[in-house]
Amino acid sequence: MQSKSRATIKDRDFNFENSLVRITANRSCPEIRLAGFNIGPFEEGNDYEVYYWTALELEKVGIARFKGEEQLDTIKLNKVQWTERIQTTGQISKLPEYFYPRLRRRLSELRSEIAKDPEKLREYERLSQLTQDIANSRLRKIVSIASAPAQTENTLRNFTEEEKFLYERLYKLISLWRKQILEYNGGPE
Repeated sequence: MQSKSRATIKDRDFNFENSLVRITANRSCPEIRLAGFNIGPFEEGNDYEVYYWTALELEKVGIARFKGEEQLDTIKLNKVQWTERIQTTGQISKLPEYFYPRLRRRLSELRSEIAKDPEKLREYERLSQLTQDIANSRLRKIVSIASAPAQTENTLRNFTEEEKFLYERLYKLISLWRKQILEYNGGPE
């Protein structure tokens, strides 16, 4: 069960790495040719849509930067946390697309920046705490929903792919447990 769950999260990360993101060119750059893949050309100041993994590499070499909406920061996470807290147990709010993969990358980024800038430790701790609060709140709701009768797609529409996977596994496990606990197969022999 754990390896299948891990594979699902890795699959989601792979999909995220290959999703399109918006970047802004920091400088002009001719077309870059890779094995079976061309990137650019880029003109300084213009916005482009590229694969996430490509954007990371372009950012590393200073050719481009991510557009602001790509970054999960304390303000966005505070809003997500607040929204989760005001909803009832049976309600789950919609998260930004690829929320968990983006969040994992942001936390990893901050961890690596702490060595260079100790002030990042405070930001990392705050983001880490918000992450735990959001995940725990959503987990409680998923367990509650999985314990109820089967849900419609409408109920599950705000679940992330990772959460849908968890819900399906929990629902099956809880249903099996209920069936076995209530089933009588005769007395002792």
